Amino acid sequence: MAVSTRKVIRMTFMDSGGDRYTITVQNPRPDVTEQQILNVMDLILQKNIIQGRSGDLISKVDARIVETTTNDIYNP
Repeated sequence: MAVSTRKVIRMTFMDSGGDRYTITVQNPRPDVTEQQILNVMDLILQKNIIQGRSGDLISKVDARIVETTTNDIYNP
């Protein structure tokens, strides 16, 4: 039985049409800080470099570090 762990950062924004848009960053640095994540989100909004489904990203909604552990029970 193999155990694997995966960590991602999920940054969620609101676009100008009212839809949510999520950016996922895989394998973040172990020492990344809350402030660094928020700074990246602010930079994405300021530079207007990503479009959501219904327009420009206009605000931050949520930011999370998600860690998932998987126990592989059966893998022939």
